[in-house]
Parts: sequence; structure tokens; C-alpha cells
Amino acid sequence: MSRRYALITPCRDEAAYLQTTIDSVASQSVRPALWLIVDDGSTDDTPNILKRAVEQHDFIKVVSRDDRGKRAVGPGVIEAFYDGLSHVDFDNYDYICKFDGDLELPARYFERLMEHFESDPWLGTLSGKLFLRYGDKLVEERCGDENSVGPSKFYRVQCFRDIGGFVRQVSWDGIDGHICRMNGWVARSMNEPDLQIIHLRRMGSSQKSFWTGRLRWGRGKYFMGSSLAYVMAASAYRMFERPYLVSGIGILLGYVLARWRGASRYDEPAYFKHLRHYEWQSLLKGKRRTMQQYHDRIRIDWPEPAQRKSGEIPQNQMSKTAPVDCHATTAHVG
Repeated sequence: MSRRYALITPCRDEAAYLQTTIDSVASQSVRPALWLIVDDGSTDDTPNILKRAVEQHDFIKVVSRDDRGKRAVGPGVIEAFYDGLSHVDFDNYDYICKFDGDLELPARYFERLMEHFESDPWLGTLSGKLFLRYGDKLVEERCGDENSVGPSKFYRVQCFRDIGGFVRQVSWDGIDGHICRMNGWVARSMNEPDLQIIHLRRMGSSQKSFWTGRLRWGRGKYFMGSSLAYVMAASAYRMFERPYLVSGIGILLGYVLARWRGASRYDEPAYFKHLRHYEWQSLLKGKRRTMQQYHDRIRIDWPEPAQRKSGEIPQNQMSKTAPVDCHATTAHVG
């Protein structure tokens, strides 16, 4: 099977981490056919690091954007991602990956991902797990198994096309996994030695502060449609992460403030119905068991993707929640 994959990396002021990430990708047992790095207006040494990387590695290309004056996580990152994606011809690749510039990978990371895709035709998106270094110790950044992690969104091209890409808003990296399942695809992450990602900077800490990141997380949970009961449970779970208590309080406060201010929400009724059912099942049965039941039903109800017609909905899904795509704006995806 073909193993041509393209990485797209939005980055801004990543000089402290980017060279480690470049060396890590260059050392992969299966290198990317293309690594397109979008410099989103960096003001540090990032442009010089990228210039040297292009001279050393023929698979690296750089797209430069004007400086907007500040780092813009969430929708800003996805806008930069789509800027890079507009330079990619999907017909030339089997896999596409939104990939951050502050990661360190095992040498077989991408090869191992593709082995999983080759053994599971329903698998749409997959990642490993994120870990932080505390001295000589690796501590997992706890993420559920029901989706690929935001810093490394490795997608089968057919799946990425089916869901219409990413929502250009905060919580894009939570919404996409649910849209995958609604369209008959499996979304997940897994912990294996070859899939352990070292996160060189803690998730959610790249803009202003960790506290700002947690408030944004809660605001994102409101945007994506999560219920208050589910967010309260998630916040309690996160209180046991460093810094203790604050990690969960920030998420809950961000959600409550967004709700109080009447912030916008992802307006897709079929998705909203799916999400609420998934969340209540997770509260009653646990997320891992709920995810497995959803994925088992996908393999029963949906034909293998290679055998589907474009836009096909299985007969036994007609009376259920109809598939939707992530975003109406898909001009760069096709």
C-alpha cells in the first residue's frame, strides 16, 4: 500500500522547539513526501531555522504569512493550516496531518500510524499520546482515546474529505472526531512505545498563560455544544493535573462565562444530537466503553470506505442522525 503523507505545520515564534521537531521528522523511518510549514508571522529566529531546514531537506517547503501582531490559537491556527493546505494537491497523498512545531517523536511514529491504518479500513484519524518531561520522568498529558490529539491530527485523505475538514473555531480538535463517527469513520488515539509524543510545551500554554489556555478550553467546550453536566465531570477529572485544582477550575469557569455571555455555538442540529447522546453515554458507562460501542457499530452498519459511493448513507442509518461535514467552507479540501 502507498504510504505518501503530507504534514502541514502552522507555526509562530517556535525557535525554542522547532529544530528539535525538524530533527525528529527527518529521523523518521518513513519520511513525509511533503512537509509544508506555514510561518505565521514569526518575529524570533524561526525564519532562519526554516531557511536552513529547506536547504537541508528537499521534502520541506515553507509558506510565509504576514505578521498579524500576536499569536492566535484556535481559529488562527486553523486559518494558517488552511493557507498551507491550499498548496497541497490531495490526489498526490494517502494521508494528511496537521502537525505542530513543538513535538519530538519516536523514529517509527508515522510508520506505525500507517500500519494501523492499513490493518483497519474504517480508521479515519489516529495519533499517539502526548507526554511532558519533568526531569527524567515522562508524564502523560491525559487525553481521551476517542480522537486523535490536536498537535498531531493524522488523517486518511478520504476521511478528511468526507468530514469537510476542520471547523475554523476553538474546539475544532474536539468536533472533528464526532463528525468522523457520524460519517462512518473511527477516530482514536492510542498509547504505544512507538506512538509516544513528547510535547515540548504544555498543551494550551502557548498564548499568554496556562490559565488563559484553560479558560479557552472551557469556552471551546461551550462552543462545541457540551452540556454543563459533562463539563463539570471533565473539570473534576482535570483538577488532578498540574497545577492541581486550577486545571479544572479554569475549564469550568471558561464554560460558565461563555454561557453567561451568550457566546456562539456550533450550529448543526444533527451533530448536537449526536454529541449529547455520546456525552450522556460516557457519563453513564465511561468514555472508553462508549467509544468502543460506537466504533463497533460503525464496523457493522457502514461498508468499508473503499466500497462506499461518495456521500453514501447506509440504509440502517437513514432514520438516525444523518452525517454532516465539519464546516461549510471546504474550498481548500477538495
